[in-house]
Amino acid sequence: MKTSSIGRLKLSVREGRRKKAYKDSKGIWTIGVGHTGPEVKEGLTISDAEIDRLLEEDIKWAEDAVNAVKAPLNQNMFDALVSFVFNIGVVAFATSTMKKLLDVGDYKGAWQQFDRWVIPQELTGRRMDEKKQFITPV
Repeated sequence: MKTSSIGRLKLSVREGRRKKAYKDSKGIWTIGVGHTGPEVKEGLTISDAEIDRLLEEDIKWAEDAVNAVKAPLNQNMFDALVSFVFNIGVVAFATSTMKKLLDVGDYKGAWQQFDRWVIPQELTGRRMDEKKQFITPV
């Protein structure tokens, strides 16, 4: 599966969309929609088109991680999980209880796992939004 246009929009809102490089909460230079890399330095600015291009490239690894789930997912589940993985990383997702529950088709159990990923506390709103998206029927 691929992230839908609505899924990309929601991810962009959750991550933020910035044309000018900034240091994230961990002090890492970031630009666009959570894009990092050696080319991202103080003073770098990019266009909206470049933000979209970078997101298209950057989202692939999160999509690959979610596509590794063994049980079928609907589009909203997939999009919510891509946003989640984009934030926590592939290794954290691949070794998570959420992934294990998804693999055996325990959607309710997996849905409840969003509540466990709210540290730091600033992530609570994002997680609850992802949780709501996950359970919303298509």
